[in-house]
Amino acid sequence: MAKERSEDQQEEQHIETAEVEIPTPEEQHAAEEVLQEELAVESAQEIEIASLHQQLAEHKDMVLRAQAEVQNARRRAEQDVEKAHKFGVEKLLKDLLPVVDNLDRALATIDSEHEAHKAVVEGIELTRKSFIDTLTRNGVEVVDPAGEPFDPELHQAMTQIPNGNVEPNTVLDVFQKGYRLHGRLLRPAMVVVSKAP
Repeated sequence: MAKERSEDQQEEQHIETAEVEIPTPEEQHAAEEVLQEELAVESAQEIEIASLHQQLAEHKDMVLRAQAEVQNARRRAEQDVEKAHKFGVEKLLKDLLPVVDNLDRALATIDSEHEAHKAVVEGIELTRKSFIDTLTRNGVEVVDPAGEPFDPELHQAMTQIPNGNVEPNTVLDVFQKGYRLHGRLLRPAMVVVSKAP
């Protein structure tokens, strides 16, 4: 036990006799410079990290916008292809519509009661029906507005005639039938429209 006390006393004396070393002003200044440099490096790293986070967010946004643009372009291309399939024959059909008009005119001018003309009338009617059926299978519908109210989106008024028997702006007669392709107007119907007397 006495031995332990003597060791403890020696330690206390050593601690009491030990001097605290105070750094010189040059050493303090150098230590402060090192500390400031470390703080500056940490601050620069934090600024760089914030800048990189901002760049990452901007690039993510650019990627999302590019993906959206690609999807929009793909959707527009699909719509264009669909329209091309639906309306690609529009010019051909416009060129064929006068054939139907001529068949209608031929039927209107031939005397169907005359025995010699019955076979011709029947042949023209069958040809016209076949032609109209073919147009219908390809998405064409006839616009024949006789007796209907005038619609400027589907009809083209050729003249107005005073008529007290029907409402004003009613289609009285159709000069030329109109046609639509999948709902889109190919040709308006040329009509005579009533007006108040």
